Amino acid sequence: MKALVARKPSKLDTLELIDLPDPGAPGPGQIRVRIHANSLNYHDYAVAIGAIPADDKRILMSDGAGVVEAIGSDVTEFAAGDHVVSVFFPYWQDGVPPHGNFSHVPGDGIDGYAREIVVAPSDWFTKAPKGYSHTQAATLPCAALTAWRALVVEGGIKAGDSVLILGTGGVAVFALQFAKAMGATAIITSSSDAKLEKAKALGADHTINYKTEPKWGEAVRQWTGGRGVDHVLEIGGPGTLPQSIAAVRVGGHISLIGILTGIAGPVPTMLMMAKQIKLQGIIVGSRRHQEALIRALDANPGIRPVIDKTFPLTALADAFRHEEGATHFGKICVEL
Repeated sequence: MKALVARKPSKLDTLELIDLPDPGAPGPGQIRVRIHANSLNYHDYAVAIGAIPADDKRILMSDGAGVVEAIGSDVTEFAAGDHVVSVFFPYWQDGVPPHGNFSHVPGDGIDGYAREIVVAPSDWFTKAPKGYSHTQAATLPCAALTAWRALVVEGGIKAGDSVLILGTGGVAVFALQFAKAMGATAIITSSSDAKLEKAKALGADHTINYKTEPKWGEAVRQWTGGRGVDHVLEIGGPGTLPQSIAAVRVGGHISLIGILTGIAGPVPTMLMMAKQIKLQGIIVGSRRHQEALIRALDANPGIRPVIDKTFPLTALADAFRHEEGATHFGKICVEL
């Protein structure tokens, strides 16, 4: 069985394709899955380059999709032949998150899905949406679920709401599609006019180039008639949070999702208090959240992942370099 691992010191040049023993038949409560695709997230990249420390020979990639080859004796939810997709937090099945770190995340604290076959507990997976390819399904566990939880689970988005979405990566593009499916108005920011044009083609109602409009928070307020937006998907972190606070309405909701501009920085707390903003940290979601997302996608077959480029598993380092270049729109995937 082939697997792609990170070697210490972790960097893209030391990623290694290795042979591992076949994991064999599933035991009670387990399923055997032939993995066909992964998708890249910033978290995977951080592990691959050593920014997030992981064990030597850690099998990479948190997101995997494939087909069930066999089930354990007491498994009733799945059958051989089912198309399935992994869960980002396998030990967070429902309710309040059980921990505040990545110690149980595949590709980080435990081995991930950059391998041909995995035998794991059945509740580490859900069924994939009907009609999705394995590559499309692999985009869901981190990016799509993050956008879903931010807007639907925590944000309570409804028709007529307005949403500000930072960037055009995987989470952002899913958020755009979910917002439009819910009947909301969507505003997208980017430093690339070409990417903004692609966002318009997906339904973005307004776009802002933050390079040419550095005070984009005020521009958003003006575009909304001085009211501000109901929801913000804050993907940049400390470098963009002040502008997001300026852009949101009184009593609005900001989902703090990304750290692309760093892990700490000044926050205009007085403005937050004056606006009575709800600022909430979001890291993906539970298995129950993912099941709800899958049901929504089954009910809205027009929503499909936007895949920028696909690489073979043997070229995973090149896939990460493509992500590093920040030219992509939507998701980057690998196929096994």
